[in-house]
Amino acid sequence: MEWMLMPLRRYAEFSGRSQRMEYWMYTLFIVVLSIVTNIVETVLGINGMVAGLYGPLTVLLLLATLIPSIAVGIRRLHDTDRSGWWLLIVLVPIIGAIVLLVFYVMDGTEGSNRFGPDPKEPPHSATFA
Repeated sequence: MEWMLMPLRRYAEFSGRSQRMEYWMYTLFIVVLSIVTNIVETVLGINGMVAGLYGPLTVLLLLATLIPSIAVGIRRLHDTDRSGWWLLIVLVPIIGAIVLLVFYVMDGTEGSNRFGPDPKEPPHSATFA
């Protein structure tokens, strides 16, 4: 559960790096939440009230998770030593989404990179002699 909620705690933090686990668990959390929201809207009969496509709860969910979703995506790109501007490649139909998916699936760079320390490495503790 910690991995799913970490991007919400780092709501608008666009700097730093995020591991694959953080990104994919957050994505799973949003998908499950969307399915539950859709079921609730269908049961209440309010599905499709906004522009004939979405229910009001779905719109609220999308608005509430827009910024953390962009932020965790950018941090995931940073982990692979790519600029957050690569997120805009999704605007290229089909190919852009595939390229972005490949970047998100790739393992992050080992050790520190220009965007910060490796999130897989434990923080260094002070040693006393």
